[in-house]
Amino acid sequence: MYPVERSSARLSLRELTIDDVDAVFAIYGSREATEHLSFEPRSREQVGQIVARSMASSTTVPRSEFALAIVERETGSLIGFGRIAMDPHQQRAATFGFALRPDAWGVGYGLEVVRLLLGLGFEELDLHRIWGARSPLNEASAKTMTAAGMIEEGTIRGHILKAGQWRDSVVHAMLAEEWAAQSRTA
Repeated sequence: MYPVERSSARLSLRELTIDDVDAVFAIYGSREATEHLSFEPRSREQVGQIVARSMASSTTVPRSEFALAIVERETGSLIGFGRIAMDPHQQRAATFGFALRPDAWGVGYGLEVVRLLLGLGFEELDLHRIWGARSPLNEASAKTMTAAGMIEEGTIRGHILKAGQWRDSVVHAMLAEEWAAQSRTA
């Protein structure tokens, strides 16, 4: 499936371009933005490689990764990076995640992004299950995924090695039938 284009009231998802490197670096290069992510801040060169790899994988068939720009519709600014990746260990399942620029926090964009990514996965990719993992300290992410209707399933102990320390991850997931039921009542 290429290209991906999906929108909500204030945001849209689109394919990455090479012109997005600096905007993605503003997120992935930021200590604040990556505090609860699974990696340390990236260099501009590393971000360039991530964007290039994401662009190359976007046209593979079958496509197994959807790394997308999150764009504020009113300004056209890239404010985030969202991703759905097929889970090779589960049938019709994927992991997802996203990161926003810190200046875009606190206005409900996270919930819009989660709904956009879930909608892409369930409505367009025909997935059965989508799950994401968060840092146990990331309460904003916990609230966002819960507000989107995702269920907290448990903890993966010693899941992420970051800054020389093993960290747990808390898993949230949604099934296709839960998405469908939620969509009927919305």
